[in-house]
Amino acid sequence: MKFTQRSYEKELLDGTGIPFAAIERNMKELNTINTLLGGHAITIKGFRQLATGNHCHICEIGCGGGDNLLAIAKSSKAPLHITGIDLNAACIQVAATTLKNYQPVLLVSNYKNVEWKTDVPDIVFSSLFCHHFTDEEMVSQLQWMQQHCSKGFFINDLHRHWLAYYSIKWLTALFSKSYLVKNDAPLSVRRGFRRNEWKELLEQAGIKNYAIQWKWAFRWLIIVHK
Repeated sequence: MKFTQRSYEKELLDGTGIPFAAIERNMKELNTINTLLGGHAITIKGFRQLATGNHCHICEIGCGGGDNLLAIAKSSKAPLHITGIDLNAACIQVAATTLKNYQPVLLVSNYKNVEWKTDVPDIVFSSLFCHHFTDEEMVSQLQWMQQHCSKGFFINDLHRHWLAYYSIKWLTALFSKSYLVKNDAPLSVRRGFRRNEWKELLEQAGIKNYAIQWKWAFRWLIIVHK
């Protein structure tokens, strides 16, 4: 299999009619993967590179089951105002349980339809979200993130690489009980970006003040200061 070009094959989770139990299982296993392979640690690093002051409004687009926001909330010494946005109502239902101790604002919506009249987020971020989109859609998404934060935004997403693909394919085949994870986890890697592709997308979006950091295990952490 060649990894020079991104795959545009749709993931099962992007479809409709998925039973809630299957989505809940998927969210729980993704949380385990993010915990064991350092995904949450990368998200926390992104947050800490942008967070300043005694209070922070943080917003995640494509928040899924809320595990990324929970990791940040547990690590933050300052009070947080938490907003999570996801198009999938079942994911928001899981996130409401995950974040029940933090009084989050959780929105079932396309992120593009969300606007703030007051209390604009200090930090906007996404984790394992960008690879769901085409290159053209990503340019618009980067511009939206830039426009809807006061301090900056960050992205935690996958590096398209053969070792990452086969590693997660074997791990999920052996240990996963979720048909969504078994199909979507390796496909997500094939849909991921490489460094030069991120540079091109950021430049097309008109974003200059950025840093692209490679993190184990095969992740990119993109930091953009406003």
